[in-house]
Amino acid sequence: MEVNLRVLRNLLSKRTDEIEESVAGTGYLAKTVIGVGTFLLDNEGDLDLLTAKQRATFEKFLRPLLDKTNR
Repeated sequence: MEVNLRVLRNLLSKRTDEIEESVAGTGYLAKTVIGVGTFLLDNEGDLDLLTAKQRATFEKFLRPLLDKTNR
């Protein structure tokens, strides 16, 4: 999957409430998910640079929100 940086930037800057809703009750912190997203933005969306834990966070929280936007 190629990450749409425009959509990711919008998610991290204007839709953080959606991130907070998605992590509610999971034990994850919204700032952790935002941190993974920010790391991706800083590295031009290169998923190969993510650690296994970061990749799991991306797959569990960010990908569904990005996919929802791309529909």
